[in-house]
Parts: sequence; C-alpha cells; structure tokens
Amino acid sequence: MKKIVECVPNFSEGRDKAKIKEITDAIQSVEGISLLDVDPGEATNRTVVTFVGQPEDVVEAAFRGIRKAAEVIDMRLHHGAHPRMGATDVCPLIPVSGVSLEECAALARQLAERVATELDIPTYCYEAAAFRPERKNLAVCREGEYEALPVKMGSEEKGPDFGNRPYDERAAQTGATTIGARDFLIAVNFNLNTTSTRRANAIAFDVREKGRPMREGGKVTGKPMKDENGNPIMIPGSLKGTKAIGWYIDEYGIAQVSMNITDIAQVPLHVAFDEVCRKADARGVRVTGTEIVGLVPKRTLIEAGKYFLHKQQRSSGIPDEEIIRIAVKSMGLDQLSPFDPAQKVIEYMIEDSSAKKLVDLTARGLAEETASESPAPGGGSISAYMGALGAALGTMVANLSAHKAAYDDRWEEFSDVAEKGQALMEELLHLVDEDTAAFNRIMAVFAMPKKTEGEKAARAQALEDATLYATRVPLRTMKKAFEVFDIVEAMASNGNPASVTDAGVGALAARAAVRGAALNVRINAAGLKDREAAEAILAEAASIEQQAALREEAILRIVNEKI
Repeated sequence: MKKIVECVPNFSEGRDKAKIKEITDAIQSVEGISLLDVDPGEATNRTVVTFVGQPEDVVEAAFRGIRKAAEVIDMRLHHGAHPRMGATDVCPLIPVSGVSLEECAALARQLAERVATELDIPTYCYEAAAFRPERKNLAVCREGEYEALPVKMGSEEKGPDFGNRPYDERAAQTGATTIGARDFLIAVNFNLNTTSTRRANAIAFDVREKGRPMREGGKVTGKPMKDENGNPIMIPGSLKGTKAIGWYIDEYGIAQVSMNITDIAQVPLHVAFDEVCRKADARGVRVTGTEIVGLVPKRTLIEAGKYFLHKQQRSSGIPDEEIIRIAVKSMGLDQLSPFDPAQKVIEYMIEDSSAKKLVDLTARGLAEETASESPAPGGGSISAYMGALGAALGTMVANLSAHKAAYDDRWEEFSDVAEKGQALMEELLHLVDEDTAAFNRIMAVFAMPKKTEGEKAARAQALEDATLYATRVPLRTMKKAFEVFDIVEAMASNGNPASVTDAGVGALAARAAVRGAALNVRINAAGLKDREAAEAILAEAASIEQQAALREEAILRIVNEKI
C-alpha cells in the first residue's frame, strides 16, 4: 500500500495573493507533492493550504512552506479575526494511507525540531505529537496568542518545546509555530426531512461528545445546572470524538446535522451515520442523505461499504469501486448532488491518470499489445495476469457461494475467502505492470554512457541492480500465484459444487503463472554477476515450482471427483 500523508498548514496571511503564492510555490517545489486546496480568508487574514504526498516529501514541503512564510510574513504587522501565534500558525500531519498516527507524530516532532534548529522559529508540539498531556490541546499551546510570546518564551512551563529562549527580534518577526499530528477530520452534514433547526439541534446534542446542558427538572425549559465552580453540567452525547450542531440550509430547503468527526478510528463515518439515524428516528425525523464536505480517505468509504454489505450478509470480496458504490447508496451521499469518488477521495485525486497501465487496457487491448512487435509486455507480465485470473476465478466461486440461499449460514466464511482472493488479484495485477517496468529498467541501462572508466563502472552496477530487480519481480509473481492455490482449493472443496470447475481452471491458471514466472526468474538470474544471490533465488523458485505441481494435482483430483 502506498504511504500517503496529508498536511494542512495554516499561514497568517489571507489578503496578499502574491505572498500566498510564494508560500504555495515553495511547497510545490518538492517533487511528488500534490497541492489539493488553497483557501484564503480576508477577515481572518489566514490561508489554509492542503497538500498530500509520501511522508518524507510532505515533511520537506512543510519545512519549505514554513521557511517561506517566515520570510514573507512579519507577525509584528499581522491583524486578523482568527486566533494566531505565528507566520505558520499550525501545521498538522495527517495519516491517509499506509501510515499510522504514531508515525506521523514522530515525523511531526522531527519537523518541529528542524524548524527550531535551522530556521530559529520556536515550535510547540500538539495533538498526537505532544510531549505533555495538556499540550494535546491546540488552545493550550496557543494560549494568549502571539501577544503572549514575550512572557511565555524562556519559561520552563509555558515555553515552546523546541527553540525555547528569551523573546527576541527573530521571534517577534516569525512568532511561534505549532506542529503536530492528528487523525483525519471528516466534515459531514446529515440531511433531515424537516425544516426545523430546533429538531436538528436536538439530534446534534444527542450525538455530539459535548452533549447538552443538564437542566433543572429535566425539562427543556428548565434552568441550566452548574457545578460548584459555576461551570455548566453537561449530559454527554453518544458519539465520542465528534462535534455537531443543527442548522437550516436555504439552498436545499432542509435542516441538517452538521458534524466534525475528529476521531475516525473511534467513530467511522458509517457509525456516525447509523447513530444520527437512530437518534433522528427517536424524534420522529428521518435522515434522507449525507453530504461530505471536502475530501475523505479511501478507507472511510471502503469501511462503510463493507459495513453495509455485512449488514446485508453479503460478501465484501468485490472490487473497491463496487464497495464504494454501496457506501454512496447506503448513506445517500448523492442525494443533493452527484457524488464522484474521483473528486472526493484523496487517493483518487492524486493518481497519475496520464501513466499508461497495461491493466487498464481491455482484454482485447492487452492481447493486441502483447502481440505487437514491442518486446514488452512479455511472458512475465502474462504470467502475472494468469495468476490474477486464477485468483479472480476463486474469488468468483466464493462470491457465488456466499450469495447462494443454501449457504446463508456460511456467507461470512465465503466473504473472508473472497476478500483474500480479491487482495491477491490486485497484487498480481500490479505485478503485470511491474514486470514490464522491470524490463524497461534494464533497457534504460543500455542508454547510459560508457566512454570513461567511471561511466562503465556506473553502467555495470546499474545493469546488475536492474537485472536483480528483474529477477525478483517474477519471483514475487511466483509467490503470489502460489497463494492462489489456497483460495481455489478451499472453493473446490467447500464452495458451490456447480462452480467446482471454475475453481479447477483457477488452479490451472495459478500453475501456469508459477511456471511462466519461473522461466523469467531463470533467464534473468543467468545475467547476474552475483552468483550467490542468483543461486539463492533459483533455489527458492525451484521449490515453489515443485510445490505448485503438487497443489495443482491435488486440486484437480478434488474437482474431478465432484464433476
């Protein structure tokens, strides 16, 4: 899984477009960064920037943005409606895909230390990156805002985590920056079949973590109750990690529960949806749809789709696009306007659509591309594709079995097999293009210069590296294709008997994939100078090929017995 991190720095400049562009240009100067949104606010004099990329790239881009902001923004001249403490006021790192919150917290601390050391900007760490429990709260770090820095800096209790020193001219210019890590925040509105803001607010108070004030006599009209310190006594809502309020939207002519889900690990979108539905129903109101504001990670919709499929006792071992479609329909994400995952899912937003992939071709297109005079795709790619087809057949049998009335009590068993098969199919489809890329990498080496001794040495090393890579790719294909036997054997033995021959063909395809990839391992290993590495790979490939023959024979025996 590709590692993706989102960063949403807030810069204390919302009016000067030229300065804002200088900052965003600095961010985009890092290769691999996708700038998703730039949202300036004149009244707040603040710009919220959203960009994504791989972890190391995002950290570097954030550093460059902070550096540029310190150059073009002078906090001594700053005025705006939003709370602020520095030229870069806050900079959170947010895990999107393949990265944990803990990893983002470690990166945030490293970034904070680098900003303080190299740029001389005092930094606080907040949320998951906080060094002290109270500093998890951004408001605690930013207490007193920019104007309080002369008192806070140099203080052991109030001073920044990095770059703590007596207040000086540099701090006066840049202010302080708060850097941290938090989970993805989802902004969502739940549409109601009412125009009553009061009803919408009541539902919001039922679910939001803060809840509602406790009133005397338990009546809506009762006087709010307070504790001994004079603070309101609250009745907590049912969803932790959420903030919500009710409002009426003129544009749609309906009331909504507007919610921020600040902890999607604890409260996924589908859980919030079901709970709002439950509380609305208790008040005689129905949720008619859902409106996602901004972007969401792919996992949010995948988790939701699988949740609703499982409620229906349906297999979730189907393509991601179908799972997302179930999520969209189940929560009414397309009620107010069309919902296009390509414009709402972060991972889809940053895909390189210009990159030509073999797996995106039609079946005819792949066959014709293979038949052309180009040497790639060749046997390695086709071996991976045969393995993918074997996994697909096993997955098909699992899905058909899960949907068969006679197997209603076993749907979850088949769904689990289908999910594993689906994942295997995706990995093998990836290897279709990976094998061709490995071949192209070798071809690229031959274009390298070889006039000087240094150039010859570099070329020889590049060829060895590329050849080793081209040997390991088909070995990976062999390993993944071998895993297909587990799927098809389980379905041949326990799946719908009417589809047993499909499982058998899946076994034949898996064996062909293993044998075909083994041929590529052998021919590529022959070109390796490192014979010790080559022999180790060849031995592993031979073992897999031998075991594959036994697995195929056993599965075909099961199939033939059931025909």
